[in-house]
Amino acid sequence: MTSSAPLSSTASGPAVSSDPSDRRRWFALAIVMTAAFMDLVDVTIVNIAIPSIQEDTGASFSSIQWITAGYALAFAAGLITGGRLGDIYGRKWLFLIGIGGFTLASALCGFAVNPEMLVASRILQGGTAALMVPQVLSIVHATFPAHERGKVFGLFGAIVGLGAVSGPLLGALLTEWNIAGLEWRPIFLINLPVGIAGLLLGRKFITESKAPKALRLDLIGVVLVTLGMLMLIYPLTRGRELGWPVWGYVSMGGSLLVFLALVVFERSKARRDGSPLVELSLFRVKSFAAGIAVQLTFGIGLGIFFLVWTLYMQMGLGWSALRAGTTGVPFSIAVSFAAGISVQKLVPRFGRKVLQAGAALMVAGLLIYIWESDRYGMGITSWQMILPLVVMGTGMGLIVAPLTDMVLSEVPKEHSGSASGLINTVQQMGNALGLGLVAVVFFGSIDDRLAPPQVGPAFAEAFQHSLWWVAGVLAVIFLVMFALPARPQRQAEGGEETDDAGAGAGVGAGVGAAGASGSDVAKEPALTS
Repeated sequence: MTSSAPLSSTASGPAVSSDPSDRRRWFALAIVMTAAFMDLVDVTIVNIAIPSIQEDTGASFSSIQWITAGYALAFAAGLITGGRLGDIYGRKWLFLIGIGGFTLASALCGFAVNPEMLVASRILQGGTAALMVPQVLSIVHATFPAHERGKVFGLFGAIVGLGAVSGPLLGALLTEWNIAGLEWRPIFLINLPVGIAGLLLGRKFITESKAPKALRLDLIGVVLVTLGMLMLIYPLTRGRELGWPVWGYVSMGGSLLVFLALVVFERSKARRDGSPLVELSLFRVKSFAAGIAVQLTFGIGLGIFFLVWTLYMQMGLGWSALRAGTTGVPFSIAVSFAAGISVQKLVPRFGRKVLQAGAALMVAGLLIYIWESDRYGMGITSWQMILPLVVMGTGMGLIVAPLTDMVLSEVPKEHSGSASGLINTVQQMGNALGLGLVAVVFFGSIDDRLAPPQVGPAFAEAFQHSLWWVAGVLAVIFLVMFALPARPQRQAEGGEETDDAGAGAGVGAGVGAAGASGSDVAKEPALTS
């Protein structure tokens, strides 16, 4: 996530108060932090409940993919536009609209009567999150003076880490407890009291702010991006169960033409009014172009891994949601720990090599996991999974926290806001594409007609097959990282802003949970992941 503006020059509205007695801003902080936590948990909480959702609703495997991919796609498509709407119409009101819509969508998810309604509600949830999330750090910037932001960003990083760890556990507990016989539904309904409280308190305590020179909207760009992704992902998701019809290949080929049309239109819009959705001139910066490729492929790898991992543990090994949720705790802890030392200790000394070491560690963890799954078969235990998960988590932590700072280090500061928004959007799109590819790399290796005793071994074999794909993606990432700068070059506009960026570096461990404003404004590189 990137802030929409430096406080001193671009935030409009009431002046920021640094008076310690002004408690309103701390209430505002608690409200927006809670909303960010709610969004992050909602991303991680769903995977663990997927088997329960499928059993209760009879959802097909393609519907299961869209329950996760639909959210990611809608979130990605709306991130930059959500940030710009906040800059133009007011961050407070866009935040309130976003949290209100997110709460309503959560209710629709919780009361969904069939898979189609659940998928549609998840898409709505992702779209409203794209209105809510980009405002969070923009509101922080407009509410707190520069000397207090380091402490605030530290709190934000802690919230992100807590959300990453607690999401799967909370999902497992709510599913296992089967509250009032609702089974999986409380994972969504729990958002209702939190969202309503945030809506009411936000109206009272959040101060309105806008950017005086906000860019115009590029709705045609948003439509083209969304259409292109849909034309690519939908055939990937449905192709296998429909027998790979010809229209699917036509659609995937046509998506390339849509993306080409996007490039042409964005060039025209940049010349016409200087406010394209995608600032194409950024791709002339070699490190940024390479970083976008890394973000996209990294998102694809994560999208594949986390879904097939859940399916393997619960539907393949037959584990309960609680056991699957607790098995992932060492991974989350390793990510958080490695992210901290990566930014604070390792990257300043070793630069790009730290990120490449992270990719290599993730590949090593995947290979260990493949070996253990093959050796122990259906008798594998949670304890035996700790080693590969810790190795993978450590590698991931070394990458996610410093990556955006590395990617943005050679980007002109006047374009850092647009670049940050694009990085977040591309990673979310990669995640949606990875979730779509699960139909190919995981379900594509499973026979449609399996006897009950064959299901477990078939899922275990498909899991191993999928991990080879993820390892291949990470090997590509390792090579592309050679195009990143050897060390990040800070472009801070002043000492205070540099301190802010450094203090907020750990927020990158959110792994794409945070969004970004699309305005060309001051840089908060370490807050974008």
